[in-house]
Amino acid sequence: MEIVEGVGIGVAVILGAILFLFIRRALVTRSGGIIRLSVRTTTMLDGRGWSPGFGRFVGDELRWYRMFSFAVRPKRVLSREGLTVERRRLPEGQERMSMPADWIILRCTSRHAPVEIAMARSTVTGFLSWLEAAPPGAVSPPVASQDWPAA
Repeated sequence: MEIVEGVGIGVAVILGAILFLFIRRALVTRSGGIIRLSVRTTTMLDGRGWSPGFGRFVGDELRWYRMFSFAVRPKRVLSREGLTVERRRLPEGQERMSMPADWIILRCTSRHAPVEIAMARSTVTGFLSWLEAAPPGAVSPPVASQDWPAA
């Protein structure tokens, strides 16, 4: 009987964790402005280090949440102020295996450090519009245009 109880507790814990992940995602996505977004968390190996997730636009911030995480807070926050796009490229080598074929990789520079983000080609236009849009009286950050593959 102890084995059955152990299996039952294990199944209950797994179901509880899955339920929590769905509730977390529902809470984060409840007010819209969500995009699928991968962020490169490490550059130790070429083409590796991409973490899938979703981004949420909140005012002047893009908040990135890991797809498979129990954290309710965003893992990374990119502020529109001080964020510039240096380069746009297609996935290369190992990256083609870890993300959909129609995704574009943007190398950005923020106040803190460089960051690489990947998103669908159709989402890039919206992201760049958000980046260039600024409150009245503010200066929009420059968006580099060299080395951009045709969309």
